[in-house]
Amino acid sequence: MRDYYDILAVSRGCDDAALKAAFRKQAMEHHPDRNGGCEDASSRFKEINEAYSVLSDPQKRAAYDRFGHAGVNGMNGGGGGQGFHDVNDIFSEVFGDAFGEMFGGRGRQRSNGPARGADLRYDLEITLEQAYAGVEKEIKVPSTITCETCEGSGAKPGTSPTVCGSCGGAGRVRATQGFFSIERACPRCGGSGKMIMDPCKSCHGAGQVRKERVLSVRVPAGVDDGARIRLAGEGDAGQRGGPRGDLYIFLSVAPHELFERDGLDLLCTVPVPMATAVLGGDIEAPCLTGGEKCDGQCKMTVKVPEGVQTGKTVRLKGRGMPSLRSRERGDLVVELFVETPTQLSARQRELMREFADLTGESQHPKSANFVGKAKRFWSNVTGS
Repeated sequence: MRDYYDILAVSRGCDDAALKAAFRKQAMEHHPDRNGGCEDASSRFKEINEAYSVLSDPQKRAAYDRFGHAGVNGMNGGGGGQGFHDVNDIFSEVFGDAFGEMFGGRGRQRSNGPARGADLRYDLEITLEQAYAGVEKEIKVPSTITCETCEGSGAKPGTSPTVCGSCGGAGRVRATQGFFSIERACPRCGGSGKMIMDPCKSCHGAGQVRKERVLSVRVPAGVDDGARIRLAGEGDAGQRGGPRGDLYIFLSVAPHELFERDGLDLLCTVPVPMATAVLGGDIEAPCLTGGEKCDGQCKMTVKVPEGVQTGKTVRLKGRGMPSLRSRERGDLVVELFVETPTQLSARQRELMREFADLTGESQHPKSANFVGKAKRFWSNVTGS
């Protein structure tokens, strides 16, 4: 097989603009309609299309540069002529829609038959609690629907659209300019092939109207920020009897004042009174209950070991987020933060001083270790 860069007559380091210009030149020169349907021209044109479909895609181009033709075998747009991009799509990309209508109608054509409706997007924010337990939400979605008055015909009830006299109902007209045969949408009927002489008053001849629809969306338990839900057939209405598009719900989970999410785990920082940190004991940590009971309240008892330090974590198994694809649950990870008391009374200060006098290195091993390291450091610095 010939090298794709040689086919388009470009260097391996060429940029997108140079690549597109080379394809434009080669396609114009070797298009079969410009060469009287010559087989050699047709084969050459197919080769040009194949080369551009690979080199214009950054991922495929990188694979081709590294591994040659073997790197793009099986990928769309590469590998022995199978799975290429539609040449009409490439023409529209490089030359624009006008070029796609040239060369005897081989270019992209707008059909006057049934057309699928457009897909819609709806952004929905939910709370972490709703993501934990799942929720059903009602949403209001503006979309196009088939006009009920004319049932989508666009014509006033009791009348019907007539066949366009300019295109004979085809929706396309052909004109010749030099050696190009150009086919384009009929300017009289706009490509529909029909003329509405007496339009429907509800939709003004469009056959569709805008309406806000109320839909119910079931958000499953365990969804994460950025998840997407597809509601098939809930997009815009199709045209000329075509199917509706789809509605895509893009989910975002609002930040929580207590919890952060890390995969299936929930992270939470809980303050620990200094006395509890020294002596050990129980504290209460918040948790998400969702649809299940958690000691009857939205909190759990966490046992704090004696002498705990700030940053210590306690992992509560199975108290995190549920998985969307299994029965697995994450953990609730509680990070302990030892809180130093403030605004002490005179008596409390006295007791703290007494406590300080009674403690030594054995009660403060990290401090003692630090002091030892500091002494050695200064000894090395001063040379004493």
